[in-house]
Amino acid sequence: MTTPVPPGEEPAADESGTVAASDAADAPARPQSRGVTLPHFPWRLSTPGVAVAALFFAYSLYPSLLPRSGPVQGVLSGITLMIGYALGVAAAWLWRYLQIPRRRRPELVTWIVVTLFLIGTTVAAIWRQVGWQNDVRALFDMDPVSPWHWVITAAVAAGVAAALLLLGRAVGWLLRLLARWLNKIMPPRLAMVGGIAVIVVATSTVVSGVLVDGFFAGANAIFSANDTTTEPGVTRPDSTLRSGGPESLADWDDLGRTGRRFVAQGPTTAELAEVRGPEVVEPIRVYAGLKSAGTVEARARLVLDELRRTGAFDRSVLVVATTTGTGFLDAPAIDSLEYLHGGDTAVVGVQYSYLPSWISLLADQEAVQETSQAVFSAIHTYWSDLPADQRPELYLYGLSLGSYGVESVLNSIEIVNSPIDGALMSGPPFVNPLHSRLMDERDPQSPPFQPVVGDGATVRFRNLDTGFDTPDGPWGPTRIAYLQHNSDAITFFSPNLAFASPDWLQDGSRAPDVSEKMVWRPVITMWQVAADLVAAGDVPRGHGHNYSARENLDAWVAITRPEDWTPELTERIVAALDPSDRD
Repeated sequence: MTTPVPPGEEPAADESGTVAASDAADAPARPQSRGVTLPHFPWRLSTPGVAVAALFFAYSLYPSLLPRSGPVQGVLSGITLMIGYALGVAAAWLWRYLQIPRRRRPELVTWIVVTLFLIGTTVAAIWRQVGWQNDVRALFDMDPVSPWHWVITAAVAAGVAAALLLLGRAVGWLLRLLARWLNKIMPPRLAMVGGIAVIVVATSTVVSGVLVDGFFAGANAIFSANDTTTEPGVTRPDSTLRSGGPESLADWDDLGRTGRRFVAQGPTTAELAEVRGPEVVEPIRVYAGLKSAGTVEARARLVLDELRRTGAFDRSVLVVATTTGTGFLDAPAIDSLEYLHGGDTAVVGVQYSYLPSWISLLADQEAVQETSQAVFSAIHTYWSDLPADQRPELYLYGLSLGSYGVESVLNSIEIVNSPIDGALMSGPPFVNPLHSRLMDERDPQSPPFQPVVGDGATVRFRNLDTGFDTPDGPWGPTRIAYLQHNSDAITFFSPNLAFASPDWLQDGSRAPDVSEKMVWRPVITMWQVAADLVAAGDVPRGHGHNYSARENLDAWVAITRPEDWTPELTERIVAALDPSDRD
């Protein structure tokens, strides 16, 4: 059905600025091109879309928290470019739809100024992009990239943008088809709104239902199969002090890939003796995999029985560790604790997922909370009934999503009457409620990379450049410690980055390992930092989401306060764990 065009009103155009065929007959004679045609590119493009896309592409090349390879930067820039194009097209369509008057012939000076600005911004970003990446890599002690980095970036970005443009055109074609069909039963503008509503609802349903559920189901199937494998060099322990070994109540085959590695590795008594002297004992490591028992409560009872069997409650230090998604426990954290206390320790962990951390962050928040609370409750109840002078000091530990589980325990009422001795949380993700609250309530004079909460009597923070000596006052008997790198996107990401510049990018608050060239731009910065989430652990130790042995050791020293500790002991332990990290 053809709708007459009111006098003085132009017929509706699609995103490229081309008048729809159904309206062409009623359109007054006028120049047909409101778009630009790129050489050797068969599609007409929206001029506003191209303008915004160019700006978004230029800003996507600016540095973020982490260094990027050429292919990764290309994918990021291609997607960012098309986000800008879509926003430009949407804004132009809305302008036309609302019938806002516009000049038929924009001033030539305006076009020249806008064009020169876009060209200058884009060319400057392209020219400086390799240097920006090398600036970030220098902060991370990484080798520089060559100029070929830009060539790879451009090629990948072009491919990604073309693919997304085709997808967008397909959606636009479907939208126009729906609008024409709806136009038979309702006015044309209402038909267009209805078509958009159908597309949005259908896309949301597919993405949130079919795609998301399918993604998680597929990921779970893939990683659960991987969980049945064992890493090369990992063999069943012959010690009765390890789960999966002789007399263990947990079967070796049920511990999972990361659980088997945890109980099979770690410093031996000989290695401990080399650093600590002859008076050392073999550390206790207890673990339960998802297949070790059918329910969370059953796995909690299993590890409690394992702790009792191994004599863990006779040790000086007992750590209830919440794992990351796959059941992983970070070796620099666990090994440094065992060296520090000469093996007089027991560490327990329970797997709650097959998925890696960056997926678990989205899918397993409830699972980690349920597992952490069940395991802690079982162990804490038994521990609380022991004589205070005959039980070990009790600590909590969690890396990444594991710290989310630790926070759920710290917020529970169980520890009020029988408090623990401390907790260490590394790389707390942005979903952590307690960490977020502490950051919001910090002393406004303290920067986000070294927050000071209250008088520092309970909670303190350490990063790459500062220790736990801030603030100057006393640290109380129950010590809560956070390790957080300034460049850790898992900690500093926030959806609010789309609309507001974060305080950690403000003058005077920017941390030493955050590039001075990193700038905030609406939408783009959020997308950049979101992309950093996936690669946050693939950087050198001491940066991003990769916490070093020295950092973990310093934290354990501050929290557990061993009587025989000396700075020289720290250097000996670090040399044993990571010779490259010596002072």
